[in-house]
Amino acid sequence: MHSIPWPRILDELRRLILLLLGAGLSAVGYAVFQVPYNIAAGGVSGIAILVNHFTGWPVSTFYLVANIPLFIVGYFYLGRWRFLWSTALVVLIFSFATQWLEVTLPQYLAAWPITDNVLLSAIWAGLVGGIGGGLVYWAGATLGGTAIVGRVIQVNTGLALSQIYLFVDGTIVLAAGVIFGWETALYSMLTLLLSGIATDYVLEGPSRTRTATIITSNPQPIITALMAELSRGVSYWDAVGGYTGEKRTIIVCTIYRPQVNDLKRIIARLDPSAFITIGVTQEALGKGFGDLSIKD
Repeated sequence: MHSIPWPRILDELRRLILLLLGAGLSAVGYAVFQVPYNIAAGGVSGIAILVNHFTGWPVSTFYLVANIPLFIVGYFYLGRWRFLWSTALVVLIFSFATQWLEVTLPQYLAAWPITDNVLLSAIWAGLVGGIGGGLVYWAGATLGGTAIVGRVIQVNTGLALSQIYLFVDGTIVLAAGVIFGWETALYSMLTLLLSGIATDYVLEGPSRTRTATIITSNPQPIITALMAELSRGVSYWDAVGGYTGEKRTIIVCTIYRPQVNDLKRIIARLDPSAFITIGVTQEALGKGFGDLSIKD
């Protein structure tokens, strides 16, 4: 008779709660503070606001429909079922929560208005949405949309995710400026900036790349998993514990901030007795990160 794997069940339950809470908060930040003021702060949600302006198509419906082809692309290029299914769940929750808020908000806001100040709305859209997005990332998923596009481009080109997001989201914000006016574009940029800051604080506090040093007695599965699941190179060498005299392997891997929790999960799964240190890396140059060339 097999025992019930309670630790795994509890871990999955905690993860589900984070996904639900994160998607719900993101929907609140979007529906309450962004949509009423056309703050198109990048991503598919920003495109949805632009499309709604011209067609009247509900932003929640467009967000859900637009993510379908992106999931198909993600399946073929990323192939990570756990990541894709988790993200699909987040997209569904976000879409339905946004739809519900669109229907119910007007009657409540008429009686209890929150604010008519666009600046305050831009600020709170970034903070609330960023916290929600951070919780989703913490649980090993994304809000879909350009996050999937970004990962696909990164896998095929080696470009940094930050550069990809800057280009994609910047293009959407510029389009918002052309359509709604440059003042609205500035509000969108503020929301985008604050959202990124809030997400970073939720994930692990301020500061971009991290370098993990792992001391383990089970190196090969960890090395394989880091390269396959995180698409990151590793360096390793043999070592001997000064106190125990036992042979160990030291693995060094440089990653981006959103990958820190994924790395922890990999190590916990493959070698719970491993010793890990994760340090802030001021700058990472080379393949998969910044350009190593020095320009005069």
